[in-house]
Amino acid sequence: MSETTKSAQAANLPQFISAGEALTDLIRTGEEQWLSKTGGSTWNVARAAASLGASSAFAGAISQDWFGDQLYAASQESGLDLRFLQRAARSPLLAVVYETTPPQYNFIGDNSADLAFDPDLLPAGWQQAVQWVHFGGISLTRAPLAGRLIELAEDLHSRGVKISYDPNFRNVMDQRYDSVLKKMAQLADVIKVSDEDLAGLFRSDDTDAALATLRDFNPSATILLTLGSQGAAIHAGAEHWQVTPPPITVVDTVGAGDAGIAGLIYSLIQESSAAPASSGQPVTPDWLQHLQFSVACGSAACLNAGAKPPQLAQVRALLEKT
Repeated sequence: MSETTKSAQAANLPQFISAGEALTDLIRTGEEQWLSKTGGSTWNVARAAASLGASSAFAGAISQDWFGDQLYAASQESGLDLRFLQRAARSPLLAVVYETTPPQYNFIGDNSADLAFDPDLLPAGWQQAVQWVHFGGISLTRAPLAGRLIELAEDLHSRGVKISYDPNFRNVMDQRYDSVLKKMAQLADVIKVSDEDLAGLFRSDDTDAALATLRDFNPSATILLTLGSQGAAIHAGAEHWQVTPPPITVVDTVGAGDAGIAGLIYSLIQESSAAPASSGQPVTPDWLQHLQFSVACGSAACLNAGAKPPQLAQVRALLEKT
């Protein structure tokens, strides 16, 4: 295959891929009433990146029933590269949200479609085209899927592909998850956590100590720490920045963290693409600018009901207020 052909194929493959779980949230809205919503942390990140304008894909498997059809249609509507979305003749993965304040989850999917994901079935040459791959969510707690994703992350890391990681703490992440947390942190270039994540992952109310432990796992990784209504902070080496969110009327905070990490990676991709190709020098990130964009993305997600991805125009309008 000629270099020209390879370049043409690479041009049609996504810059950003989020690998993990897509699921259906069943949300209890009354004594005997439930609402279904498409979701999944890693799937939401892929959609948010696509909404901002990055060529994006979700790499994972969904069912072939009504639940899977809804996820497929929403993926198509979001502009995701559907070649990375696999369908399996298995039951759907469901997240039963039986309490919403604070959210309490049960996950149903003992042999569900997400576990059938096979990285070997992804389009040829995608590893050479992609710039960033995102991992996280409950997919890294679910064997045998978790093992496949960790192996994939190790392979990408060895190829020099950038990796972002958001554990997105849920109650299934007990001490058995500790080794996964450490391994993925060591592979990641960017780690996104919230203050609530730190408390849950390290089973401690001392979030400063938990953050220090996480940073010790991989001192070269950049940490995006989201702080709810206080905005977010970035820790990169010995430097630290914090940005407060622009003034908005919050409609729904669901998906804000997913939008924040998607915004950060999108901003990094844009910066890398704008760098002169002839320089041959690595780009030194403008972390304050990236953080401002990330916080604006998270805030834009709060303007919409449900995990609706932020629009780039919304984000730019909010940036003008900061």
